[in-house]
Amino acid sequence: MRVLLSFLAVSLLTCTSATSEPLLSQGIGASSCARLIADIKPAEGLNDQVNLMLYAWAQGYVSAANMALLEYDGKHVDMSELTDTRVLSMLLDYCKANPDKRPANALDAFIKTAKKGKADWKTGTVEWDE
Repeated sequence: MRVLLSFLAVSLLTCTSATSEPLLSQGIGASSCARLIADIKPAEGLNDQVNLMLYAWAQGYVSAANMALLEYDGKHVDMSELTDTRVLSMLLDYCKANPDKRPANALDAFIKTAKKGKADWKTGTVEWDE
């Protein structure tokens, strides 16, 4: 019986790490919500590998959106509100409600509705073409 329980425990651990592996190689932002639901664990914070990847990706996504917002009309989203707990919970809730969507859709909805601050920004200061 102990051998069987040990085998099951090892099998579960192997399945968990195998499930997370594609997220490392394909990019977490390209994953569907249905794929991510089981892997997002807000209570574990940034100690969890998937949580850490998802939070870092979300920070980069919103940073990029801020650049576009600044170039468009000199406004930006205050990212200080985007704590790991808030981001992970927001994405998990969204993905549970919308398994056919992607986490980017949740961030897009957040960005659209978030209060935006005005910044002193000169349009055209980002020179990516050169």
